[in-house]
Amino acid sequence: MREVGRVDFTNQVALVTGASRGIGRAIALDLAKRGASVIVNFAKDEEGAGKTAACIKELGGKAFPIQADISETKATENLIAEAVESCGTVDILINNAGITRDQIIAFMPEEDWDLVMRTNLLGAMNCSREAVAIMKQKKYGRIINISSVVGITGNAGQTNYAASKAGLIGYTKELAHEVGKYGITVNAVAAGYIPTTLTEALSESTQKYIQESIPMGRCGTPEEVSYAVAFLASKGAGYLTGHVLNVDGGMAMD
Repeated sequence: MREVGRVDFTNQVALVTGASRGIGRAIALDLAKRGASVIVNFAKDEEGAGKTAACIKELGGKAFPIQADISETKATENLIAEAVESCGTVDILINNAGITRDQIIAFMPEEDWDLVMRTNLLGAMNCSREAVAIMKQKKYGRIINISSVVGITGNAGQTNYAASKAGLIGYTKELAHEVGKYGITVNAVAAGYIPTTLTEALSESTQKYIQESIPMGRCGTPEEVSYAVAFLASKGAGYLTGHVLNVDGGMAMD
């Protein structure tokens, strides 16, 4: 018997960008455990994407690693085309791929600003534009953008990253307006301090300071983010759109 209330993605196809490690990998695994076939996107980390795919297959799921730099429009077009060729469609898009290039504004190279914006913000637009064209035809789709608590509160030395993640929040709300009439929901998850390879560059003292500032007194886990994503991607969340769900241990409480 099917468990009452269980979020099930059987016969659905999910595309997760930046799925080779960290939050992206956790999301890919969670969706696969719930029955989805998962497109495991990566830009450079082929080994990591392979590991994600292998973990999914060990669970009895279906995984399709596809390389694409989503900051490049043509590469994204090819990504979606290959996803459709492999799986027939895209039902769920998780715009997770993101990078950091931290520096105080006085010393930030323009190329670092541009690179973060192209990957974190333009990449989401590129993927959404291609996915929406498919979802419109079906009158169904789920788009979840992985933002950050930094896009809400700000953080010293991360003007480019904070701006890109704040931009994702505005992007989420506007796109929700555009595509709601087609049965497509668009939401965001603002992740808090989740130890990943992106946070490893922070000094030990900075990491300690951040952890002590979290009302719950601890860091979050990638799995806690993936659970929130699964809810937003579910059919049961069909009347929830344009929403930003903070998964941050209380860091951005009003």
